[in-house]
Amino acid sequence: MEESKSSRTYKLVLLGNTNVGKSCIVHRFIKDEFLQESTPTIGAQFVTKVLPVENGNSVRLEIWDTAGQERFKSLTPMYYKGAAVALVVYDVSNSPSFEGAKGWFKELQNHGSPNMVMALLGNKSDLQKVVTTETAREFASRQHLIFYEISAKTGENVNALFNEIARKVYALPPPVRRADRITVAQTQPVPSGSSGCCG
Repeated sequence: MEESKSSRTYKLVLLGNTNVGKSCIVHRFIKDEFLQESTPTIGAQFVTKVLPVENGNSVRLEIWDTAGQERFKSLTPMYYKGAAVALVVYDVSNSPSFEGAKGWFKELQNHGSPNMVMALLGNKSDLQKVVTTETAREFASRQHLIFYEISAKTGENVNALFNEIARKVYALPPPVRRADRITVAQTQPVPSGSSGCCG
């Protein structure tokens, strides 16, 4: 007898300082190409993608790519409200962006969903590292975070990251669909220009 197939929808938010490459990560994941020209994200961008998980089931990720500029920081809580997943991005070649990532995790721990799946992402792994793998991994271990070094430019580890995220959230108790839909419907993105790696 064939198993019943299910598809679950989860909200995922990307956070991090400006210029760490959040939009380029999303572009690489969705279109499998590097976004050469970019402008900073204003407010947030929103895309979706379905990923297969075990036994023919699937996960639909609703991906919110948020602006990293300080002037938009007050808007960010409305984007991560109700999110099942938070990916916090830093630039491996930029030490202040790693300190910024630590600040985002503090905010999520204080205001995010209690069962949120969280990951620390070191983007631009194709560049010379200032933040060492050991330093970032140690922080991630202390905070019980998923950790990946990735490159939106080369595609290194991008698919592996999102596939692991899909498996992790699917293993959680199923989301309350009505509440999920209300949360997403109430969280409207600020009108924005083209997606960019700088935001």
